Amino acid sequence: MSSHHIVREKQEPALLVLGLDSFPFELLGQLLEWSPTVIATRQTAELLNNQGIKIDWVISNDTHSSLQSDIKQMPAGNDSLAEAALKYLITHGYPAVNIIADDLQLKDYLFYTDKINLVIFHGNQKIYAVNSGFSKWKPAGEMVEVLTHPHDLHLSGLEPLGNHNFRTTHDGFFSLQFEHPFLFIAEGL
Repeated sequence: MSSHHIVREKQEPALLVLGLDSFPFELLGQLLEWSPTVIATRQTAELLNNQGIKIDWVISNDTHSSLQSDIKQMPAGNDSLAEAALKYLITHGYPAVNIIADDLQLKDYLFYTDKINLVIFHGNQKIYAVNSGFSKWKPAGEMVEVLTHPHDLHLSGLEPLGNHNFRTTHDGFFSLQFEHPFLFIAEGL
């Protein structure tokens, strides 16, 4: 890293690791490149720890810890592990979080989409919330899936393939217009 590039705390997205069963290890290295705050479950913490990856917080309701003593414990209370971690990140001023999850329950993230920038990595997909008027440049032939189903969806630059899957029609921008405050879309990794 050059001396003129300083990464401030919370400048990069935090990393919440809820599951690692289908996540490529190479991509994990990219997400860890700028030393984000790492929050893991008890199970994922052991996997990360075995790989020599520094963990800041373990989220659990289990007070027994067999992990390193410098790892802080974050109780989930009555919340799901994801909800407890997101509440912590929002309360402590984190603007963004990358989430790695084996199980995807979008309803767990609905309340937080306007409070923190969420990117969810699930299987071979990158999932995020977009507002109406969203546009993004992609090469021709790329796949985009609309995971929530808004009324009055208008698309440009995408051709429908069925089951809420679309393909970009050309190199360039595609855009989405709809009536809801936001929707979740997925693209391939």
